[in-house]
Amino acid sequence: MIPQDPVILLSYVNTKLRDQYSSLEQMCHDMGVNQREIEQKLAGMDYAYDSTRNQFV
Repeated sequence: MIPQDPVILLSYVNTKLRDQYSSLEQMCHDMGVNQREIEQKLAGMDYAYDSTRNQFV
């Protein structure tokens, strides 16, 4: 289960990407979560996934 609060989700996802996963796609597949849902939720706070940095910025 991932955090539902967007601010906490941002921190959670970026930490996972930094420490455990080489891509958002890999993280979502491994954790069984919907990548589009995460991207949409964080887009609501003006964050987008940057694959070259492997984080939401």
